[in-house]
Amino acid sequence: MPTVGMGLWKVSKDMAADHVYNAVKLGYRLFDSTTDYGNEHEVGMGLQCAIADGLVKHEELFITGKLWNTFHACEHVKENFQCNIDDLGIDYIDLYLVHFPVALKYVPQSERYPPEWRDSGGGLVVPAKVPFHETWEAMEALYNDRLAKNIGISNMSDAMLYDLLSYAKVRPAVLQVELHPYLHCKQLIELVQTEGLAVTAYSLMGYHEINMVLSGPHFMPLLKHNKIADIA
Repeated sequence: MPTVGMGLWKVSKDMAADHVYNAVKLGYRLFDSTTDYGNEHEVGMGLQCAIADGLVKHEELFITGKLWNTFHACEHVKENFQCNIDDLGIDYIDLYLVHFPVALKYVPQSERYPPEWRDSGGGLVVPAKVPFHETWEAMEALYNDRLAKNIGISNMSDAMLYDLLSYAKVRPAVLQVELHPYLHCKQLIELVQTEGLAVTAYSLMGYHEINMVLSGPHFMPLLKHNKIADIA
């Protein structure tokens, strides 16, 4: 897995294909995609254009995909995976993660895709009674069928990770979490590394732009922080 990759959250549909194509030209090989970003078809167009133009071979890319919350039931996991690879225009995924350890009510593609967090009225978050071990068993099937070369988890706590490791036949290869100078997750990272999992960090500059970082009287956005500027 490459050390540095390009996350595709918040990349608009009209920019995604060019964004990915130019990233390949610049040397990016890891691309982090998922159902919930709503741009996978366009991301796939960028990847396929880069391959067609000889900028890169498929096997030189490392594609991360993610299972969305509404597809956690065992009978729906492969459905979501198939949507991912169809939109991306590939026949396997290098790393497939469970996006959140949160099961939500199933939403058929004919009704809404991507399903997002809330119901069609934009109000309620409707949970589903799907235990995580059921989801993980279906993830293991993707791995055993060689559709996903590696499987992993995202946004999972240490307690849930301990539980998963107690029954997983195929151990998660990666934990992806928000990680930056304002959110160290020191104990979680130490646990993950002790257990032999790789760590992928996202939102390296924090979430200040959508008010997901606490802003106190002395808060300084990381992109404006003197130490970050000195490193840059």
